[in-house]
Formats: sequence, structure tokens, C-alpha cells
Amino acid sequence: MDLNVIDLGLIEYGRAGKLQEQYALEIAAGKRVATLLLLEHPHVYTFGQRGHAENLLWSENQLKEKGVSVHWVDRGGDVTYHGPGQLVGYPLIPLGMLDDRNLIPQADYVGYVRKLEKALIIALSHLGVTAGPRPGLTGVWVQADVYARCPGCAPGDRDKPAKLAAIGVKVDAHGIARHGFALNVDPDMSYWEGIVPCGLAGYPVVSLADLLNNPPGMGIVKEQVALAFEKVFGFHMVLVGNPQDN
Repeated sequence: MDLNVIDLGLIEYGRAGKLQEQYALEIAAGKRVATLLLLEHPHVYTFGQRGHAENLLWSENQLKEKGVSVHWVDRGGDVTYHGPGQLVGYPLIPLGMLDDRNLIPQADYVGYVRKLEKALIIALSHLGVTAGPRPGLTGVWVQADVYARCPGCAPGDRDKPAKLAAIGVKVDAHGIARHGFALNVDPDMSYWEGIVPCGLAGYPVVSLADLLNNPPGMGIVKEQVALAFEKVFGFHMVLVGNPQDN
């Protein structure tokens, strides 16, 4: 089965959300194949369905000063940050129709999230970083011995695992997966000071630029992530032009 991979570049959060909705409906109607959107967002905090307002730490004035918008959305999870230098991926993949309670079977849902983690872990291995899942938590993490390489990170956190990629998804009424992952390549890490990331106090967040002396460019990261999706999900990757260029 084909997987259309579309590089949207830097795109406003709301605009990307509308594209997700449009493409998911087209996939459900058989008018479009599974699609992976790769992109970056301007500075934004998004809260999922389990979001808690108290996990937003900055005031309205601070948000305005730092140029951050805030959105409450329909994915799972709590609050996360998106911004330039972070690779965001929205896989729009048909997972099958939901049951009569409008719930995807838990095993299938968890299995899909585990595949997302596996694809990112494989991509990161090709980029020179050893990462993995964390029991009981979602996302992709580096162990403390890897995080300890970060020269600019807080010394008191270097004995802890750190999150390198966040994951938050939704499966719509047609069984199409939406939302996805955010992989920290070389973003401004100070923006995580404005939130309690994913509602997990005490867990540091890290980027590839923190861990590697010569971090890869965004284009290389996108290529490795797309190749890993092709391998893990069994798709045939097809690169498609940016619809915003038309």
C-alpha cells in the first residue's frame, strides 16, 4: 500500500489542522491513500483531551511576548509545545472502522502508538542516537547515560531519562488516525519552560542538537523518519509536492 509523504515546511497550526481534516475525509472515502504530513509549526502550545490548564505556566503577557498561541485540540494527552526546529509528523492512516461504542479496540490503539514509537526509534538510530520507549509512558526517550551528554542541560537532571519525541493521537469516527508525533531536532528549548510537558513534572526534555556535536539538518531527519515509516508500517513511500505551492 502506498504512503504519500508531503513536506509542508513551516505551517500555522490551524491551517495544518484543516488539512488533516480534509485529507482524513478523503482517505475514508477512498479518494486518497494513507498520508504522512511532515512539517514545522510556529510557536504553539497544544492541550489534548486530558489537558490541565494549570500545566500552562506562562502568563498571557509572557505568551504574547514570546509569540506563542494556545490551542485545545482533540488528540490524546496533555500539553505539549511545537515550534521551529521541531519535526512534527501527522500520519493519516486507516486503522479500521470503530466498534458500535465509537471506540477503537484498546490493543489496536496501543499497537499503533507502539509502531509510531518504533519508527522514530529506528530513524534516531540512523541519526546516531540510541532511544527507546519508557514503561508506562508514551513517547520516545533517551536513558540517563545518553542524556548526560547534553552540555547545556541542568546538571541536576542528568541522572534522569529525557523525552526526545512526544506522541499524541486521535482515531476519528471513520477509523483514520490523526495527529501524531513531535521530534525535537534543534528547537529553542526555552519554550518548554512555559509548560509542564505532557503533564509530567520532573522529566526533562531534550533535542538532537543537545545530544550530537553535529546534529543533522531537518531535511535529513525527515528522510530518515519517512524511511522508517515505510519499514515499520509496510508502506511504499511516495513523495508528493506541497499543496501550498499550487
